[in-house]
Amino acid sequence: MTADAPTILATSIGFAPRNRNEIDCEPGPIFPYAFELARPSARPRLCFVGTASGDAITYLTTFYGAFAAHDVQTSHLALFGMPNVEDVRAHLLSQDVIWVGGGSTANLLAVWRVHGLDRILRECWEAGVVLGGVSAGSICWHDGGTTDSFGPQLAPITGGLGFLPYSNGVHYDAEERRRPLFHELIGNGTLGAGFATDNGVGVHYRGTEFIEAVADRPDAFAYRVERGADGSVSETRIVPRRL
Repeated sequence: MTADAPTILATSIGFAPRNRNEIDCEPGPIFPYAFELARPSARPRLCFVGTASGDAITYLTTFYGAFAAHDVQTSHLALFGMPNVEDVRAHLLSQDVIWVGGGSTANLLAVWRVHGLDRILRECWEAGVVLGGVSAGSICWHDGGTTDSFGPQLAPITGGLGFLPYSNGVHYDAEERRRPLFHELIGNGTLGAGFATDNGVGVHYRGTEFIEAVADRPDAFAYRVERGADGSVSETRIVPRRL
């Protein structure tokens, strides 16, 4: 089975550290939530896509280590230096959940388009495979957002996949420039209205409709940010449901 409608989880949530070393983690509660939405008929099939980090081996190690003791069928799609699966489309369409890791949003989008992954992922989304991700893996599904892809100073990124007709702000409470830049870009029209997430928060979309915000910790929120007719920017806090 698959989700009963196109589903995206756009988050500032990821793995939860076990505090033994920097790559030793466990799955955060966002993953059981994703599996619930995917309605798998057997063991959930989860594919990790690490393009934004250049398919960094440490990220893959974290992913496989986190799920080693869980009843989940894990796999990954790597594109550097060549795809690691023979039929990328068939592999991704066979998944219950596709989870995209963080890193460079700009590089992710460029590499995906070269490999035709933008078209394949839209097909997966429309077929009911749950798409999710953190940071770059959140921004990518939207029209654009704020990014450090181009250097340590945050900058706008546009030309996202556009499955979701909004802008996206991640790590909203964790980096000083995230909120003011998101407001500035929406205010001047560089970005359209959108949703932002504090660390530990994710947004669930059914089709292109906002359904709810969820969180893996207290005192963290999502936000709806919009531009008014007079050019002013309003921010509405959304209290998430605790997972």
